[in-house]
Amino acid sequence: MLRCLLITSLLFGPLPVSSEPVDVVLEQAKTKYDTANKRAKRFIQATNYNEPLRDTDYSFDFIVVGSGSAGSVIANRLSEKNWTVLLLEVGEEATVLTDIPVMAPLFQFTNLNWNYLMEKQDNMCLGLVDQRMAWPRGRALGGTTIINYMIHVRGNRRDYNRWANMGNPGWSYRDVFQYFIKSEDFLVQRQDPGYHSTGGYLGVQDVPFRTESVHAFVQAAQEAGHQYVDYNGKRQMGVSYVQATTRRGLRSSAEEAFLRPIQHRRNLKILTKSRVTKVLIDPNSRQAYGVQYVKDRKYHTAIASKEVILSAGAFNSPQLLMLSGVGPRQHLEDLGIPVLQDLPVGRKLYDHITFLGLTFTVDQPIVSDQSVIERIDSFLRLVLNGDGPLTSLGGVEALLYFKTNVSTDPAPYPDMELIFISGGMHTDKGQYYRKTFRITDEIYNAVWKPLEDKYAFSVLPMLVHPKSYGHLELKSKNPYQWPKFYGNFFTDPGNYDVKTFIAAIREVQRIVQTPTFQKYGAQQVKTPIPGCEHLIFDSDEYWECALRHVTATLHHQVATCKMGPKTDPEAVVDNELRVYGISNLRVADTSVIPLPLTAHTNVPAYMIGEKAADLINKYWT
Repeated sequence: MLRCLLITSLLFGPLPVSSEPVDVVLEQAKTKYDTANKRAKRFIQATNYNEPLRDTDYSFDFIVVGSGSAGSVIANRLSEKNWTVLLLEVGEEATVLTDIPVMAPLFQFTNLNWNYLMEKQDNMCLGLVDQRMAWPRGRALGGTTIINYMIHVRGNRRDYNRWANMGNPGWSYRDVFQYFIKSEDFLVQRQDPGYHSTGGYLGVQDVPFRTESVHAFVQAAQEAGHQYVDYNGKRQMGVSYVQATTRRGLRSSAEEAFLRPIQHRRNLKILTKSRVTKVLIDPNSRQAYGVQYVKDRKYHTAIASKEVILSAGAFNSPQLLMLSGVGPRQHLEDLGIPVLQDLPVGRKLYDHITFLGLTFTVDQPIVSDQSVIERIDSFLRLVLNGDGPLTSLGGVEALLYFKTNVSTDPAPYPDMELIFISGGMHTDKGQYYRKTFRITDEIYNAVWKPLEDKYAFSVLPMLVHPKSYGHLELKSKNPYQWPKFYGNFFTDPGNYDVKTFIAAIREVQRIVQTPTFQKYGAQQVKTPIPGCEHLIFDSDEYWECALRHVTATLHHQVATCKMGPKTDPEAVVDNELRVYGISNLRVADTSVIPLPLTAHTNVPAYMIGEKAADLINKYWT
């Protein structure tokens, strides 16, 4: 495996500098990836992921749609029994190229990403290309765990207690804690005793490589009054080096962790490049009995004698439900889809957004250096030792959770996360990082291009409990057309989301003024965002303008198939993940999460998969 990694990395080579528009860069990156992918496959051990079904294989006990965090866990755990399981994935098997953590941003330009875009919103995304925000989603075996930044965060215990108190028994922190423990092989050095375990499928570790700048950030945060914590342990509020979903310095994806070790189970069938277009539901009994899918340009049917489980993610699970006749009656009727069950599928969508415009210069070389990443000795360090700069999570090195001074929550509950990055949009001279966020040339050239030959770091504030929410809907009844995504960011009546961001910006400024940072001459970059020059820099009005120009998603969408009691008019599934009104059909992924969590949703998705498998096992045994 490690030898393959070295070979394919060398085959891939350094990426070319480009000043082309984002669509041209996307095509260039995709072509380069496809070429390297084909070469890499010569060195990869064959798997049985894609063997065609025989005529006798069309019926299974369970069909799982989607191989992301939750789907991979469910397929693994159910196939531990004598049950037969079919796992269907629309994407392909990724190669070892995706294992390199520092390369995470690049794969958003390949066919491993759906490349979804949010619909245009008034007075929002003003500094992004076509005023549309990129909403990345993984399209591969392993789902979004193939292209994400591997940041390992469970969430706050109050998240889960509130989840349970919304009428969802069995989802309190006390209830779900066992599933976090069950999945992980936790090797982080500074950890709270009793909150972690080793021996699970999912690798979790410290990032082996750290720049001097992150040590300064962690120290400065403590000087500013933030305690050092294990944010996945006893107490979340505070600062910490980032904990990574990696193993020996390489990405630990859902495929690597939960599918690769069990691929040869005879009762588990995994099909890639298989696009599910519809859940088959008997219109009389309202019982799900299988799925229709397309593979090799042919329609196929697979039958489930027990259950169909949708784990296609916060976008594609609701899309499949609606294509199958389960969704808002008026919307489905408008599209000519026969309605089997009237449910508010897709009507609520929470997301975590971040502000990209907080950059600070220093007068010493303590930050990320792109040239180091491209050196052959960096590849050798990764291959031989599992360390070095290629283990960096795209530059993410530390997290800080805190409660702003505008929070109205009476509990000691963080409303903001600060993500410390030892570089910024300028680090790769505008090649890829900024284009993953669709930042326009005008904005980049004004703000970040002058920093290309300077030492600079970034802090990204992430709003963890937004009050604004959006929705999604079908564009048509054609399963090959994207859904339409509406973020509706910064639309809450009291403007609390904007106020919370501004409070977070003030806290970042306070941290950077501490003695630890000042000994490096840390200074905020004060170049005004184009479009906001008419406002006084650092005024609240300026920051609101800047937020409306260069804010982006961190792709943590939830609640599109919201869990809730039958009395909840927004609920799609019950507390056992069963779709209301349709038997033998469950949804198990981040779409069921009823509220925005203080987490990066990859880890809660693994928990949902573990709990779903337990619920299913108990029901059928």
